[in-house]
Amino acid sequence: MEVIEHCADFLQPTVTRTHSPRSYALIVLNYQLPSLTPSLWDRAQLRICADGGANRLHDEIPKFFPMENPALIRQRYKPDVIKGDLDSIRPGVLEFYHNMGSTILDESNDHDTTDLHKCVTFIRDCTPDLNKSNLVLIVVGALGGRFDHELGNINILYTFSDMRIVLLSNESLLFLLPKTYRHEILVDHSVEGPHCGLIPVGGPSQSTTTSGLEWDL
Repeated sequence: MEVIEHCADFLQPTVTRTHSPRSYALIVLNYQLPSLTPSLWDRAQLRICADGGANRLHDEIPKFFPMENPALIRQRYKPDVIKGDLDSIRPGVLEFYHNMGSTILDESNDHDTTDLHKCVTFIRDCTPDLNKSNLVLIVVGALGGRFDHELGNINILYTFSDMRIVLLSNESLLFLLPKTYRHEILVDHSVEGPHCGLIPVGGPSQSTTTSGLEWDL
């Protein structure tokens, strides 16, 4: 059985593990940004705001640097791409990032997919220069707030089950364990735990076994 290794080394400021380094893309949604956002930003090779996520970035990123000039911080943390139906981004924020050189991709004609879906599709199909062989998509602002939005974001993990996608907040880190694989989760106890939940969604898990948990299955 093929083994998939899961490692959240992006939670640390430097890579300390010995396995092959991963590449990262960061997607910012329109909910509270976790405290790790600046370090995730610096690690990512591609940074995308999903529609109103640009408002969130514009308003919150200076708060991580209270002793620095907010205008300079906003210039430093400029998204590569803003994508979505653009019904939530404020006109002033859109103009600001457009003038800063961010690529604006208006998909207001697509009413069938969420802004996160649009961003993941863009990364999968329209970024030939991005190494996807070991790519991890980190999504911030995906957990908390409206429950229907949370469920929609979790559904993205299933829609794109062939991609490594992590939903991240200050409290939780969530990713999919695709069936028919053996999964090895490498835990850094300095930043992860002590809790771990394995949740079958949509139906029972027929043949799951674990090792290394306090109460193994």
